[in-house]
Amino acid sequence: ALALAVLLAYTTLMPISGHTRLLGLLGWPVAHSFSPAMHNAAAAALGLDLAYVPLPTRPGHLPAALQGLAALGFLGVNVTVPHKQAVLPLLDELAPAGQAIGAVNSIKLVRDPAGQARLVGDNTDGAGFLADLAAQGVSPAGQECLLLGAGGAARAVAYALAQAGVQVHVLARRPEQAAGLVADLARHCPGRVLAAHAWPDLAALSQRPALALVVNSTPLGMAPQPHASPWPDELPFPAGVVAYDLVYNPRQTRFMQQAQAAGGRAMNGLGMLVQQGALAFAWWTGSRPDVAIMRAAIDQEKTG
Repeated sequence: ALALAVLLAYTTLMPISGHTRLLGLLGWPVAHSFSPAMHNAAAAALGLDLAYVPLPTRPGHLPAALQGLAALGFLGVNVTVPHKQAVLPLLDELAPAGQAIGAVNSIKLVRDPAGQARLVGDNTDGAGFLADLAAQGVSPAGQECLLLGAGGAARAVAYALAQAGVQVHVLARRPEQAAGLVADLARHCPGRVLAAHAWPDLAALSQRPALALVVNSTPLGMAPQPHASPWPDELPFPAGVVAYDLVYNPRQTRFMQQAQAAGGRAMNGLGMLVQQGALAFAWWTGSRPDVAIMRAAIDQEKTG
């Protein structure tokens, strides 16, 4: 009821004036992003004079776009494909998570007394993943995780899990990609256990007694392969293990169904999307948003 009431207020839109502070999303393309809906709903619920806008930015225009943010007085922006790595050399400062992951999803414009803006980059993807696990009552600390895939999303998840005291086994179709991820993160996670494996090791790893979590960070399960799964049909899914699919469209994936059929819990990546956004919003504004309202805004956007 609360989320619905706020959404009704959100749909009328708060008035935009010369005093409205700006947030946005840099990427190409950005037309179908849920970020404007959830951030504008969060701002409306808090009564903040903010507007979050999509900022379609072609790759060659990224430096000019960043200069424009400072000139126009933006508070901050999210960064999505294809800019999450390309933006790194254009930043003035990079937070530890951004350094370790090698990509940023959020930039804050910090101004000095003279009004000069510094661009500070961070990555809230991994922290958002952990926050969603916690919100759903999952605490993998001290246990083991199988991480399927070794791309950009996997780097954020692996870093967050390692920092949380989880032993992470990274598997990829290309073993050198998994090995590279582990080698890079090992420099930022001293004393943490990260291991790279070839895909044929999956059967043996799935039987480890301390295994508590399996994460799909591959695109298998989303369009154009909505019925695909990285988990082989011939391999039983480990019983009682939590499955987390970073895919959130469709909301119920083949990977999730395999885990549920084995008696385990399964969740998609929509909660991570909301939680990483909430962390960025709090960083920019100093105000903690209501994640239920942000989630409801996405639900309305999907059905609207």
